[in-house]
Amino acid sequence: MEEAEVAASRASKRGRSIPVDDQEKPPESGSSLDDLRSLEDLISNLPDAILGTIISLLPTKDGVRTQVLSHCWLPLWRSTPLNLVVDHHLAIIPDVVSKILSDHQGSARRFSLHLAILTRRRGEIDGWLYSQSLDNLQEIEVANKAAAHYILPTAVLRFAPTLCAVNLERCQFPNLVVLPSPNFPLLKLLILYEVIISEDSLHNLLSECTTLESLSLHFVNFGRICISSLTIRSIIFNASWDTSQELVIENAPCLERLVSSNLSMSPTNIRFIQAIDPLRSPTTVRGKVALSLTTKMHTMKILFLDSIGPKFDVSYPEKGMNNLQKYDPRDPVECLEFHLKKVVLRNYNGNNKAAMDFAKFLILNAKVLKDMKIEVISNRSDKRLQYHRRQLQVENRASQDARVELNRCGPRFMHSRYGHDFSRADPWDTVE
Repeated sequence: MEEAEVAASRASKRGRSIPVDDQEKPPESGSSLDDLRSLEDLISNLPDAILGTIISLLPTKDGVRTQVLSHCWLPLWRSTPLNLVVDHHLAIIPDVVSKILSDHQGSARRFSLHLAILTRRRGEIDGWLYSQSLDNLQEIEVANKAAAHYILPTAVLRFAPTLCAVNLERCQFPNLVVLPSPNFPLLKLLILYEVIISEDSLHNLLSECTTLESLSLHFVNFGRICISSLTIRSIIFNASWDTSQELVIENAPCLERLVSSNLSMSPTNIRFIQAIDPLRSPTTVRGKVALSLTTKMHTMKILFLDSIGPKFDVSYPEKGMNNLQKYDPRDPVECLEFHLKKVVLRNYNGNNKAAMDFAKFLILNAKVLKDMKIEVISNRSDKRLQYHRRQLQVENRASQDARVELNRCGPRFMHSRYGHDFSRADPWDTVE
C-alpha cells in the first residue's frame, strides 16, 4: 500500500483526501509486475543487429560503456562495427587506444584522429593503423590541430580497397607519383582541407576514385586540376588566397552541385569543357564560374552566386555584356525559357554595371522564375533599395508571378557542410 499512501499524502497536501476504495492498488505479484518491468527496457528487446548499429554511431567512450548496462549488452560492443574517435580526452589514458583495438572483435566502420600532437606519436599511430581491428575500414578522418602539417603515414593507403569516406585536414599526402597508386573502388566522399599534395598525386588520386560522388577541395594548392568523373554529383571548392588556380570540369554528366568561394579574392577560374548531361537532375551553382548559359547547364533550376566578377560576360561571349538585355527569342536559352526558378545574388553592388546588367537580364528574360533574392551591399535607407528595384525594372519582369526581393546584406550563407547532403533538395534553403 506504499504507493497508495504516497498518493493520499500528496492529495491531502493539496487540501483533499482520496477515499480508500478509490486509491490505486499496487500491482499484484506475478505476470503483471513482470510486464511492468519489461516495459522499462524496450531498447534491450531490439534485435542485436539494430543495437549494433546504434552502438556504432555513439562516441567511442559511450560505445564502450554500453558493456556495463546488462549481461545482454556485454558482447555487443565487441562485435559491432567499430567507431573509434581518438581525441585528446581518450589519448591521455595510457594504452587505451591499443587496448580498444585489441579487445574489439568486429569490423571497423570509422577511425578518426583529432590530435594536436600527431607528430610526437608517429610510432604509436603507425601501430594503430596496422592493427587487424582496422582491416576493411570504411571511413578515415585525420584532423591535425597543430600548426605544422602532419605527414600522413603510408599505412593509410592499405585501407583504399574498402574506404567509402576520407576526410583529411592539414596533412601532407603520400607521393602517389613515387608510390604505386592505390585503387579506391568504393570511395564516395573525399574532403581535403589545407592538404599538401602534388598536382600529379591529386590527379592520380582522383583517377582511381571510380565511384566518387562528393569532392571537397579547401585551400589545396595546385595550378590546374582536371576532373573527369562519370559518378561525381557535388563539388565544393574553396580557392587558395594567393595561388592562381584553374578547376576544369572536363566530363561530369551526373554533377548536380558546384559550390565555390573565395574566387573574387583569388586569381582562379572554374571552367566546363564538356556539357553536363541535360537529362540529369537540376544543378546548383554557387560562386564565380566561367560557363555558357546557352550550352552548359541548361537544366539549372537553382543558381547561387557570391559575386559577379569582371569577366562574367563569358556567359554570353558572342554578344558581350552590353547586349545581355537584348535577349533574342529566336535564339532561346532553354534554362531561361523552361527551368530557372530560383536565383540568389549575394553582395550585389548596384553601382557595378556588369552586376546590374546581369541581374536585369535574368529578371527580364527568366520566363518561369518563382523566387529571386538580391542581397544589396548598402548601409543606406530602404529608399536606396527602391532605387535599385527601379533600375532593375522589376515591374517589367518576364515572369509576373515571380517574387523579387531586395534586402540589405544580412548573414552570409550557411556553411557548405550541407553541400554534399542530397537529402536536401536545396542545401541553403534554411538561410533567410
